[in-house]
Amino acid sequence: MPAYLPRLVDDQLTRGLRSAGAVVLEGPKACGKTTTARQQAASLVRLDASPQLRVAGQVDPGLLLAGETPRLIDEWQLVPEVWNAVRHSVDERQASGQFILTGSATPTDDVTRHTGAGRFSRVRMMPMSLLEQQRSSGEVSLRALLDGEAASSAGSDLDLLGVAQLLCRGGWPGNLERELGDAINANRDYLATIAGADIVTLDGVRRDPRKVSALIFALARNAGTYVTNRTLQADITGDGQNLAPRTLDSYLDALARLWLYVEQPAWGQHMRSSAQVRRAPKRHLVDPSLAAAALGATPEALVADPETFGQLFESLVFRDLSIYAQAIDARVFAYQDTAAELDAVVVRGDRWMGVEVKLSGRAEIVDGAASGMLRLAERMRTPPSALAVVTATGPSYRRPDGVVVTSILDLGP
Repeated sequence: MPAYLPRLVDDQLTRGLRSAGAVVLEGPKACGKTTTARQQAASLVRLDASPQLRVAGQVDPGLLLAGETPRLIDEWQLVPEVWNAVRHSVDERQASGQFILTGSATPTDDVTRHTGAGRFSRVRMMPMSLLEQQRSSGEVSLRALLDGEAASSAGSDLDLLGVAQLLCRGGWPGNLERELGDAINANRDYLATIAGADIVTLDGVRRDPRKVSALIFALARNAGTYVTNRTLQADITGDGQNLAPRTLDSYLDALARLWLYVEQPAWGQHMRSSAQVRRAPKRHLVDPSLAAAALGATPEALVADPETFGQLFESLVFRDLSIYAQAIDARVFAYQDTAAELDAVVVRGDRWMGVEVKLSGRAEIVDGAASGMLRLAERMRTPPSALAVVTATGPSYRRPDGVVVTSILDLGP
């Protein structure tokens, strides 16, 4: 077995076990939930490994709870009756850290509506960031930036092709030791499994795999943008399929419950002017490698197509920012009004940081991004704690105007 690479959610899982009777660790399939949970579990039961155990658990879910604590119940959503059994057991035991429930799909709200204060703590897990893959130095701290500090770094010697390779490989633990071509094929197989099987076993509703694949392609084609449902429908139609508006909502909800589709919510709380602020979210697949796989893109093809590469690189930055922000109790938004936009806004308490994402760190590119952010910051009620341009490669430093330039290969929590 390969050595365990620490994850940023390790500490969050530890805190959850101290503060609640059970922790729900949830995220997309193959992001490493089971391996991470096993680092802190004293016993486990894997519901995806035994149909007989699932049948028995549906009849008597209590039998799944017996074992040393913390007891790991893996893929708990396969036996939804476990939820209330754990809830009642936590009430009876009156102790923290009794159970870890991992799940790669969110059941219907009816299953989990009776949560109970203090019983469950939720921890979201995503694919691995570049820091967790040991491909980022972490020398530029997101927390420090929000505190008004800045670090400098000479940067990595990786070039754009190397970054494209990291993007296409993705943050999937199982891909780290694979040849790049095999990792890309695994990502394509992942999408095929989602479309042909996982989205059906989610809730028993039959969905057309061709339409699911067309929707995933449309999301990939528009990754990191404010794409509307109408545009998604047009792209799906162009792919030879058709989804009615209500059906499209249902398919998007299913992909979100599988943690495959994520939204970057809009932010506009600090605007001073009367400019109209966009309220719709940006849309992403949970890892940019899936968008590359859906598009059939290779690293070489991305380098040859800077527009697509830049779009998917923004999704890569969003993925890593989201992981780092969660580790420091912050959130990641997007901002756009009629005059300007920010690719990302990191908010922690009463502090915020504006981020622009650029593939290139060339002076003329960074100058334009920095001047635009500075003009926008002047129109905000609350000044930013930091403004940053995140690039694919190059050094990390603070400019004379105060704007930080940092490579994604230097960024960390």
